[in-house]
Amino acid sequence: MPKLRSWVLVMINESPRSVSFDVMKVSQPIGDFFIGKMSAKELIDISWFDVRKKIGNDDLDEYLGIQRTVNTKRVEEIARYVRLPDATFPTAVVLAVEGRTVALDEICKSDSPGSFYKMTLTNVPGDHLDANTVLFRGIARVLDGQHRIRGLQESDINKEEFDVNVCIFVDADIADQAGIFATVNLAQTKVNKSLVYDLLSYSKSRSPEKSCHTVTVLLDSTEKSPFYKRIKRLGVATDGRFGEVLTQATVVQALLPLLTKDIIRDREIGKTTGHWSAAGPYDPDLLIFRRWFFEEKDGLIADQIMHYFEAVRRHWQRQWDDPQPGEILVRSNGFRALMSLMRPMYNALKSHEGDFVKMSSFYEIIKNIDIDGDAINSRNYLPGTGGERSLFKDFLRASGLADYD
Repeated sequence: MPKLRSWVLVMINESPRSVSFDVMKVSQPIGDFFIGKMSAKELIDISWFDVRKKIGNDDLDEYLGIQRTVNTKRVEEIARYVRLPDATFPTAVVLAVEGRTVALDEICKSDSPGSFYKMTLTNVPGDHLDANTVLFRGIARVLDGQHRIRGLQESDINKEEFDVNVCIFVDADIADQAGIFATVNLAQTKVNKSLVYDLLSYSKSRSPEKSCHTVTVLLDSTEKSPFYKRIKRLGVATDGRFGEVLTQATVVQALLPLLTKDIIRDREIGKTTGHWSAAGPYDPDLLIFRRWFFEEKDGLIADQIMHYFEAVRRHWQRQWDDPQPGEILVRSNGFRALMSLMRPMYNALKSHEGDFVKMSSFYEIIKNIDIDGDAINSRNYLPGTGGERSLFKDFLRASGLADYD
């Protein structure tokens, strides 16, 4: 016990430590704050996360903290993402620091005196029970960016060579800090995923997302396609079109699991070598389009999907061509359920790896699915993943493909 107590005291009563970096002062209605850059290592060393939690056990429960609970999956994804050759965090991590930890030395670099400074952040050593103590690791409260910081912390990159731009508020009270967090996370418009996928057409390297975007464009632009002019390329209705039933994001996200199990790894290969021989073995029954992805045969993937959905359209033609309110066969849940059905149906029909299955072969199975098209609606299959999964299971049973799931 004495040894443990001694170790704790050594850790708490740390020596004075500091970190310095250049900043620019910015004045806005909320007040002044500072923009600068730090290495990932420096940022990790001084940051702490005030995760919101409930205290008490009665009707007067109070909540402390500002940050959301950590999403471990997102942290893992970021830890892998920062290893990519084109990794970037262009938006600032937002921090709050106490004025007593800050020293500013003006730098004369422009015609605007007082705009540029050398900022030094220093701990305030002392007993950990003393409210005046500020540990080095506790200098900066993170208002926005905790997942980026945790992802950087978990990654195996050289953290001294990865710069992060930071936005620092000095002596902002807790109400202002909470307001800043709410503004950053609620007031900004979320980027439309369909638009993000559409922008992948500008990428010079191949990736699963870019291939799925190419396939989606072919499905939407090919006159013989069951999806001809029926996909919202940018996620919103296209001017001059009527009858668009799916967003590009819905199509891409349903197609990706048929090409890849590791999007980030495949994106990295596309950026570095463009050859997937090093990607290792894969299960062709699970990733039915992966071989064609390797071979850059995006057009063949699109053709295979067209043949499959043309068989679907012929079996439920009225519901496909003229969906009524509430009918979901050709809408998001119906489409996703049918995409899930495509894998076992393809595996049941292919003669060997890489075979192209014709529409007529798909139709021989689909024509025997005795589910009334009028019953494929949002009342029987509720919106969300539960309704989608239920519809898929019904398709699977009715098609006699349960052994292939």
